[in-house]
Amino acid sequence: MATLDEINAFLASEFPHARHMVTHVGNGGATVVHEIGPEDLRPGGTVSGPTLMAVADVALYAAIFGAIGIVPLAVTTSLTINFLRKPAADRRVVGECKLLKLGKVLAIGDVLLYSEGVAEPVAHVVATYSIPPRQSSTGGGIRPGSLKSMT
Repeated sequence: MATLDEINAFLASEFPHARHMVTHVGNGGATVVHEIGPEDLRPGGTVSGPTLMAVADVALYAAIFGAIGIVPLAVTTSLTINFLRKPAADRRVVGECKLLKLGKVLAIGDVLLYSEGVAEPVAHVVATYSIPPRQSSTGGGIRPGSLKSMT
């Protein structure tokens, strides 16, 4: 299992341009906040769909890391989003993820997205991650060639 500090350090190192911060991890879930900037807005003064999808994606990534440790090559294989209401353009987006299933090769999570301080969710996401195989107990990492089917 990875700690909150380890996950945030990994995200800051690997995604330095992102404005995501994991605020909670554990018990099969994670919470992420995202600072909204002008580049996150679409015409009509609302947060764009791609921004909301990114928050949900990071929330599931963090929840997986909190459960099994940092596995950088875990990848999204499916993401379905239902937009429920217009997000506030002047509030951070909060993503709350709960893992529904965590297997050896797949993780499925449920994410509710909110405008910070607003009780009603702005979107609901269900997403699946593929978890790459780990090497035997003699070492960590990915087996050579194990990702060919994923490219």
